[in-house]
Amino acid sequence: MNIIVKPLTPELLEDYLFFFDNITFEENPDWSICYCFSYHFVGTKEQWNREQNRSSVIKYINEQKMTGYLAYSNGRPVGWCNANNRLNYERLMKYYDLIDNPEDKVCSVVCFLVHPDYRRKGIAQKILQQICADYSPKGYDYIEAYPGKGKLSCEGHFKGPLELYKKFDFKIVKEYNDYFVVRKHLQ
Repeated sequence: MNIIVKPLTPELLEDYLFFFDNITFEENPDWSICYCFSYHFVGTKEQWNREQNRSSVIKYINEQKMTGYLAYSNGRPVGWCNANNRLNYERLMKYYDLIDNPEDKVCSVVCFLVHPDYRRKGIAQKILQQICADYSPKGYDYIEAYPGKGKLSCEGHFKGPLELYKKFDFKIVKEYNDYFVVRKHLQ
């Protein structure tokens, strides 16, 4: 399978929207309203809806506040990973107990989403490999992620499974009841 991974840019907005408008959310239909905006969102329950989230991601992508990677097969988007400067994730900064060293420049990986027909084909690995390659020369100290604990389904591993991060030499730096904080040192 020939998979190409591209960083999200405003020029790829239509591919991003196509992916989220058309991917099958059979396992979790409620997720179809997210558009991977969850970690940027700190509003009220009333403000959390499909139309508002879609509109918000369009704005964030065009302003380059929302970044990440799209994976393509035969020119069609089949996977997505939300990766960004940790400071850009308002919800993450507000609700997660993170390592608080203000001197560290951290890229956070908060979500992987792969079309069901393309799962278990190494797409998340290719994306994470690209993130590591791209963020190292940008002066980042760490790449950080928050994989869930326990026996989870594919969709339950939307933050990426711990085993994925271990393959790329991420180390567990904090542990909670339902998730880990893992880091890879880049410098």
